[in-house]
Amino acid sequence: MDHGGFLCSIFVLWLLASSFSFGTLAGAQGIGVNYGMLGNNLPTPDKVVALYTSRNVEKLRIFNPDLNALKALEGSKIEVILGTYNQDLQSLASNQSYATNWVQTNVIPFANSVNFRYINAGNEVIPGDLASHVLPAMQNLDAAVKAANISIPVTTAVATAVLGTSYPPSQGAFSESASSFMAPIVAFLEAQKYPLLVNAYPYFAYAGSPNEVRLDYALFTAQGVVVKDGQLGYTNLFDAIVDATYSALEKAGGSNVEIVVSETGWPSGGGGVGATVDNARTYNNNMVAYALNKTGTPKRPGKGIETYLFAMFNENQKPAGTEQNFGLYRPDMTEVYHVDFSS
Repeated sequence: MDHGGFLCSIFVLWLLASSFSFGTLAGAQGIGVNYGMLGNNLPTPDKVVALYTSRNVEKLRIFNPDLNALKALEGSKIEVILGTYNQDLQSLASNQSYATNWVQTNVIPFANSVNFRYINAGNEVIPGDLASHVLPAMQNLDAAVKAANISIPVTTAVATAVLGTSYPPSQGAFSESASSFMAPIVAFLEAQKYPLLVNAYPYFAYAGSPNEVRLDYALFTAQGVVVKDGQLGYTNLFDAIVDATYSALEKAGGSNVEIVVSETGWPSGGGGVGATVDNARTYNNNMVAYALNKTGTPKRPGKGIETYLFAMFNENQKPAGTEQNFGLYRPDMTEVYHVDFSS
């Protein structure tokens, strides 16, 4: 979760308070929840998987190949995004045998019993010191998966820090610091027909400028169009973020690359602006309903967006403050607030 780059790049912050006018993957729809493990008091993976199943949450993302979690997921039919450690990217990129061993250790033993949806090479490392390793790591993992006669798309997850321009959404473009890395990644994804994972947080745009960004626009509760972009009207900030990223993909030659929202959420506490239980409940319930209704964005109407809430649990080893308060559940498995996954 990286919000600083987005807050710096988004020119829209002072404009969003009012309206302004400016000149597929099969089974991709649906809702999942991130299973973060940065806590020393979290339930065991078998209990976590049972919780997902009991709540009819059919998709799950783990940030690194935790073998206990993978064992618990066996036979569950839950679709899984499997991440790599960011610190492994350099080895995965520079050494095909390392990538092959990674697949042989973390994928092949579970290939017939765990429903892998994507392999996620790196989380929020573009732009940054590890950015140059992302594409070769993806390519080596993809080669290893294909050599094992397994079909799992290999991609990466980016924060909206990759956007240099995000307003209006039609003008979305990757930043200078990100574009040299994103352009070849986009070309790879386009050629392979793999999606791009994007972590999209309306909360951070609101919290960074609450006097300019309307709360109802961030929470999916605005009663009408808030931002006009040519012929397109935006009633919520989530759509604007996603469509700005689609515009950036198009400008980078990835018109057919789908977006999967690999993280989105709202903190229920921690002292941040707007970080309340009521706002978190409102955002996440509206997000689930939006994802399940498959309405799509103004730019891509009728095309549902596969979306993963962040996160299942409050995690006490994340940075203090709001970062520890994105969970739907406390570590003792009691609800922080209720989310209806059956909308």
